[in-house]
Order: sequence, then structure tokens, then C-alpha cells
Amino acid sequence: MDFRACLESNRNVLMEGALGERLKREYGLEFDENIAMASLIYRPEGAAALSNLWNEYIDIARKYHLPFIATTPTRRANRERILKSNQTGQVILDNVSFLRSIEKNSGIEMYIGGLMGCKGDAYTGEGCLSESEAFAFHRWTTEQFRKAKVDFLYAGIMPTLPEAAGLARAIDDTEIPYIISFTIQRDGKLIDGTTIADAIQYIDNHTVNKPVCYMANCVHPSIVYKALSHSFNDTKLVKERFRGIQANTSPLSYSELDGAVDLKCSEPEDFSSEMIKLSNIGTFQIWGGCCGTDHRHMECVARKLVL
Repeated sequence: MDFRACLESNRNVLMEGALGERLKREYGLEFDENIAMASLIYRPEGAAALSNLWNEYIDIARKYHLPFIATTPTRRANRERILKSNQTGQVILDNVSFLRSIEKNSGIEMYIGGLMGCKGDAYTGEGCLSESEAFAFHRWTTEQFRKAKVDFLYAGIMPTLPEAAGLARAIDDTEIPYIISFTIQRDGKLIDGTTIADAIQYIDNHTVNKPVCYMANCVHPSIVYKALSHSFNDTKLVKERFRGIQANTSPLSYSELDGAVDLKCSEPEDFSSEMIKLSNIGTFQIWGGCCGTDHRHMECVARKLVL
């Protein structure tokens, strides 16, 4: 079964929980200044930590008989940053190969996603690209993932429509299934002020290989609930196309969370209840965790999904 067929045939799909925050706080790992987590697979302690975390989440998917998706830790590994780092152009292929080896040993229905991100700041939109610039900038990365034969691509925390649209057009040429995940706020808009409904409509209208769905990540489920409840987002298009979340456990805003010293976390039961509420306002299908989550949060979500 391929990734598109997985989404078509399963009501719920479990996605990984937090990696970055846990790698720093639980394992004391430092990230590369240019490509962040993408270099960890080349360090024994980094590779072991990544394996441990992914296998925790895999165990939950196995326990609750849910398909599982995980993404390479490559959001910052674009060509420009890789050239500035001490790594070679094989970074993306090596990360896919590493995660693929975990998938092959998982014994479950699991899909590997290639994680991409904006060039600029995902939380403020500063330094993000125009549509034409983004198309040119991201083509190299999408080609690397095509060569690596990922199951899907995942554009995470995209704050502006122009860069998200340009990246989508770059993926369009590869024919790989993909998800666009926005940086959204309580006001129902991306960081650049575009409504979620307008962003989805624009990208759908300017691509042939349309995203399989849209999501939000690094955001609390209550914020997504509020964002989707605005009348301008309460549309058939949004309900059908916005299908997932990788959620923070804290309801604080991006500006309050970005660079926070202390981990902002809520209890697993409270977090999972807020997650499940999203089923009331749309066709939510992909359930994952971001900052503050760990295996306890994701197990509570998985348990409530199968009740």
C-alpha cells in the first residue's frame, strides 16, 4: 500500500511525537548550527537517541493497530545550509536511509516522510521567499528526496503562502505525495495574514499534483480549533482538505514559546482530550505531537482514537 492509499483506507493515522525537544532535554544533544538535527545520524549517540524515540512511537502504533508515519529530521537541510555545514550532499539520502532501516524493522504499516521547511523564520515569516524564489530554492531538495524514494514529503511549519505555494510547485514536478503544514494563529490565518481557506484554495488551484491534505504543526490543538472556527475558514474546502495536526502541549503563542528555556507541557489526558475535540470541526485524520509531547501524550491520543 502506498501513502495515498493509506490515507484513503484508514480513518486515523498516528504520526510521531516530539523529537527535537526530547533530544535536547532527555539526551543532552546539541544540534548542528546549520542543518540542526540532520547531522545526528552521523554521531553514535545521536543515532541511538533517534532510534529510541522513533521506536517508542512505533510501539504505540503497534499496540493500537494504527498506521504510523515519521519524518526525517531534515527541516533545515536545504542545499544552502548543507554547503555551509561539515556534511556532504548525501545528508538527505542518508537520513532517509537511516529512517527506512527503522521502518523495515518495525513490523507495522509505516511510511517515511521527507521533512522540508521554509528558508526563513517559521514563526515570524522573516526571510521567507516569494513564490518564484521558493520554487527555484526548493527544487534541489525535492529532487534529493525523489532520489531517496520517500513515501511522501512534508513541508512543516510554513508561515507564508508565497513560499508554501512555491515549495508545493517544486514538489509538483516530482509526483511525490505531499502534505503542506502551516504555521497558524488563533485568528485563523498564517503568519503573513492569509486565511487558511485562501491558502488551501490558492495552492490547490496552482498545482496539478495537489497536496494529499493540509495540516498545522507546532501549535496547541485549542489554537487550531479556534482558527478553524472562524467563519471564513468554516468551509467545505477546509473541512475536506485540512486533516491533521502535530500539536504542542502548551497553548502559548509562537512568540511566547520560541526559545523558551523551560519546557511548556500539559498532562497527557488533558492534551489528548483537546486533540480529540478537533474531530468535531473537520475531517481530522493524522494525529502527531510536537513540542512538549512524549510517548505518554501520544499513547493517550492513540487510545482515545480507537475507543
